[in-house]
Amino acid sequence: MNTLSIDINCDVGEGVGNEHELLPLISSCNIACGGHAGDEDTIAAVAVMAKENKVKVGAHPSYPDKDNFGRLSLNIVPDDLISSIHEQLALFDAVLKTKAVALHHIKPHGALYNDIAKSAVLAKTFLKAIENYKNKVFLYVPYASVIAKEALDHGFRIKYEAFADRNYNADLSLVSRTLPNAVIEDPEKVLHHLILMAKKNQVATLEGEVFKIVADTFCIHGDAPAALQILTYLTQELSNHKIIIKRA
Repeated sequence: MNTLSIDINCDVGEGVGNEHELLPLISSCNIACGGHAGDEDTIAAVAVMAKENKVKVGAHPSYPDKDNFGRLSLNIVPDDLISSIHEQLALFDAVLKTKAVALHHIKPHGALYNDIAKSAVLAKTFLKAIENYKNKVFLYVPYASVIAKEALDHGFRIKYEAFADRNYNADLSLVSRTLPNAVIEDPEKVLHHLILMAKKNQVATLEGEVFKIVADTFCIHGDAPAALQILTYLTQELSNHKIIIKRA
């Protein structure tokens, strides 16, 4: 069997301060750009580290809600959301230019990510907010989601994302963080979860049902307590399953 190359991404620049440990172990990253976390200094510092480690850099915009780390849905006026996304990406762009770092992708964060996966109205609002990036970067989106369909319909370039450290429901939504077993913390279980998705295009739910899923990139949450342990284990074990992390 041929060796399979995969992309592993992490959400970073969120105040944890572990980027120097994580970036050598991944191939793309999503840097918070002020909505839920992050500012000019953190964007610059993480972007430089990513460049040094040959890690592709993405923007990680969010609902403007630092108090709740962007993890609660906001009843926000569309124009206000568009304005906030514009501000976040303008800041991100400006910082990347000063550091000569290329923008590879955009990945929305938290509740915004989950909401545009289900709501056509919100998905279209988000796409309107990032219209200027349509032909320049990729958009990381979940497979079989509303945002994936809308993005393709509107000419955006997408990469399907799956979560190696999160459990799934039957509709391919993520198990809510308010429920037990939403997050997979055991590195060996993360490995098996990832292998099933990467090699068989399948994901198993907590109930043991198996559904089709397609992924071009796999996320390990950088703010998870076990993130470094998981990534270290994956780095050691993936090659035994003829999988490598494709770096720039």
